[in-house]
Amino acid sequence: MNGRPIRLVVSDVDGTLVRHDRTLAPSTVAAARRLRAAGVKLALVSSRPPRGLDVLLGPLAIDTPRAGFNGGVIEDAAGAVLEEHTIPDAATREAVAFLEQAGVDVWVFARDQWLLKRPDGAYVPREQLSIRMGFRVVDDFAPHLHGVHKVMGSATDHDRIGELEAALHARIGGDAAVHRSQDYYIDVTHPDANKGSAACSLARLLGIAPAEMACLGDMPNDLPMFAVAGLAIAMGNAPGAVRARAHAVTDGNDEDGWAAAIDRFVLPRH
Repeated sequence: MNGRPIRLVVSDVDGTLVRHDRTLAPSTVAAARRLRAAGVKLALVSSRPPRGLDVLLGPLAIDTPRAGFNGGVIEDAAGAVLEEHTIPDAATREAVAFLEQAGVDVWVFARDQWLLKRPDGAYVPREQLSIRMGFRVVDDFAPHLHGVHKVMGSATDHDRIGELEAALHARIGGDAAVHRSQDYYIDVTHPDANKGSAACSLARLLGIAPAEMACLGDMPNDLPMFAVAGLAIAMGNAPGAVRARAHAVTDGNDEDGWAAAIDRFVLPRH
């Protein structure tokens, strides 16, 4: 952690900015207002598709670029694409085959399309609540594996998801980024579609040095942005391995932890 002033907050969304029911706490909206009043920019980076962030922009009065798919797509405030990274086709095919063989639910995202085979999958309703978009059921993923932004695997066995994350990273880690975005999700994206690269791109677009950026997150896919942030803040609900890599730890996302982080750690540095 350096002593530079904080001029930008880059925040993860699920498990961080929003509560477990995917709503914004009134304290979070008020804290975002205090950031604006102090002249500190707020930008979002998420494993969600970019359109899955739209519901948050109005309540938080966000007019900065945003990064979806862990940085696979960065859009400006009007929704125009500024940067885009799709997974190499060979890595996409291998990821889908590996996850299907492992018996977990597989989802494929390409811009505004969400493709899946099992609409009754355990986490489909939760994902719909988060990203506010419909899905398309397909019998075969093969015709749809070009120009993919994200492949996801989901399962109710969280230990199994952790094992598969490690195994899939060992197989395709040179050609794709493989991280858990939740205990029950594995995300596969382009190697440059990670939250560290995304946070740096957001800072560059806003004319702010990464050393003057605070990043908030809760899961292993947030660690790349912790590594580049001038101030890395883990949520209290984060796993121990994530909290250990942060400069500071706040309360949980259901306990007004985001607002507490702004007031305890960010604004004093501004």
